[in-house]
Order: sequence, then C-alpha cells, then structure tokens
Amino acid sequence: MANIASARKRARQSEKRRQHNASLRSELRSAVKNVKKAIEAGDKNAANGVFQGAASVIDSVADKYIIHKNKAARHKSRLAAAIKAMA
Repeated sequence: MANIASARKRARQSEKRRQHNASLRSELRSAVKNVKKAIEAGDKNAANGVFQGAASVIDSVADKYIIHKNKAARHKSRLAAAIKAMA
C-alpha cells in the first residue's frame, strides 16, 4: 500500500475509475448479447428495436474511451449485417 497521501488518493481514484469502467464494459457486453439473442429468436422487428438501444450504448461507451471508436463501429456493423441477413 502507498505511504504518501497523494499516492493513497491516486490509488483510491484508480480503483473507483476501474469499477466504473468495468460496469460500463459489462453494460456494453449485455447490450450486444441481447441483440444476438433477438437475432437467434428470428424476430426481425424485435432485433431492430433492441439494436437501436444497443447502438446507443456502444456509442456512449466509445465516447468515454472505454473501447476504441473502431471497435464500436465494428460491433454496430456486424450486428446490423446480421439483422439485415435475417430477410
């Protein structure tokens, strides 16, 4: 454990930030998983609806630099292609 006050504070801040980032990353994974479940269920309208919400979550996480913008674009692109292929 750190002995200097500023180092202790930095450790506290780092841990708090790590937990916050972990929760956002978890939210992202859940959103993607929900879209995949809707696609597997075969309901295109439901999949589109869930995808709209997931795209918002993906963009939000990318804006906060939790994931890279290109990774966010790749997630959205692949999910959209999977939904489009349902027809």
